[in-house]
Amino acid sequence: MGALIRVRMSLHDAHYGGNLVDGAKILQLFGDVATELLIRNDGDEGLFRAYDNIEFLAPVYAGDFIEAEGKIVESGNTSRKMIFKATKVITQKPEISDSAADVLDKPIIVCKASGTCVVPKEKQRK
Repeated sequence: MGALIRVRMSLHDAHYGGNLVDGAKILQLFGDVATELLIRNDGDEGLFRAYDNIEFLAPVYAGDFIEAEGKIVESGNTSRKMIFKATKVITQKPEISDSAADVLDKPIIVCKASGTCVVPKEKQRK
């Protein structure tokens, strides 16, 4: 089972010069994906316990469209091990004009991560 969301990064998400988006924004998207996975799997939002690996692989800028996806790869009594990937699928082209953008033929992986979420036994409904 997997989950996928697509979001356009806005100027409000830009945190650094050149409209660079903070990597924490991508982790926020992974948190949203994890929440959906837990609801689908357990009927409860659960809690994110920890990331065990995060790799930022390419920059993200305001105006980029990012797809964040994840899946549960292992389930314990209360723990759910997950893997995540974020890809840039549309990018701005400011060198052409202030509103130019391209759909990427080959999406660019911008971040990969893995982590563990927990759903207390008494909150599991499935």
